Amino acid sequence: MGNWEIPPKGGHMDAANGIYFQNMTMKEVTARLQKDDLIIIPVGSTEAHGPHACYGEDTFLVTRMAEAVAQRTGCTVSQPVWFGSHPYHHIGMPGTVPVDEDTFTAYLSSIIAGFWNAGFRKQIMLNGHGQEYVIPTAIHRFAKRYQVPAVLINLNWYYAIQPYVKDKAHGGPFETPFVHADECETSYSLALFPEMIRMEDAVDTKVHGFLPQGHVDSAANAYQRAIPWYGHAGLGTIEIVGNPEGVVGRATLADAEKARPGVEALLDYMVRLHDDIMTRFPPGVLPEASLVTQRFTQAEVDELLRGPLGGGKHLYTVAWPPR
Repeated sequence: MGNWEIPPKGGHMDAANGIYFQNMTMKEVTARLQKDDLIIIPVGSTEAHGPHACYGEDTFLVTRMAEAVAQRTGCTVSQPVWFGSHPYHHIGMPGTVPVDEDTFTAYLSSIIAGFWNAGFRKQIMLNGHGQEYVIPTAIHRFAKRYQVPAVLINLNWYYAIQPYVKDKAHGGPFETPFVHADECETSYSLALFPEMIRMEDAVDTKVHGFLPQGHVDSAANAYQRAIPWYGHAGLGTIEIVGNPEGVVGRATLADAEKARPGVEALLDYMVRLHDDIMTRFPPGVLPEASLVTQRFTQAEVDELLRGPLGGGKHLYTVAWPPR
């Protein structure tokens, strides 16, 4: 596959070119659903990423990835979720806007419900921020509340390409392990939106953990250590004390070329994931009701699938609110 434009010429969030759901008309979306009813929902954050990187870094990472995949496959992209959940050690950092976990998962479940009701029942939540520990909760909140057929996936871009986010000592392209706003994350940003990165302002800092290395994993849980990076509180400094620069690692080492193979691998994988889903479940097709729910018969599900504009019912006749 490959042959990706890296970096892309620019973003598409305000372009009327058929990539973003919110930029399309009802007629255009109706036509799209006949060809491809999968939607990618970029889930990002607003977070301090040091003096050299934009606050929307996590969000732009996944919107640029999703845009490239949509251009290649013909699927649709939602405008992103700009504010996310944060672990305890992020709290208090100026410029970081944390959302309470209950609010965040309820909000995301509502987005899932809304797109299901709009006809997009195959959804990939493409996460660009360290909140992979809460997104599955939103998926399962929706699934338990509605119990309707759907294909709902949480894809954390850095989990999909772990060999490409590791340091050289472990076979990766980077000098240092992936933590936050550092060599790795800044390199991916340079590969996808270099116009928002100011390398002349990049700084280096150190990780401040309290235990010897080997217990707590790094970002992406890339080393399969016993304790995921989010599986603790108190084994390192809080960010505002230990890393007030907003960087954890050596951002000055960032280089777009170090990330290029990883970006290509991620985009190739996402195209394969899209194609495998759409081959197994072509437009309008979902897992049979008898295999995935005991709440509804297939006839009852079909009524919901037709929706209120097709002679059926809307999703919210099942339950409200979505959370």
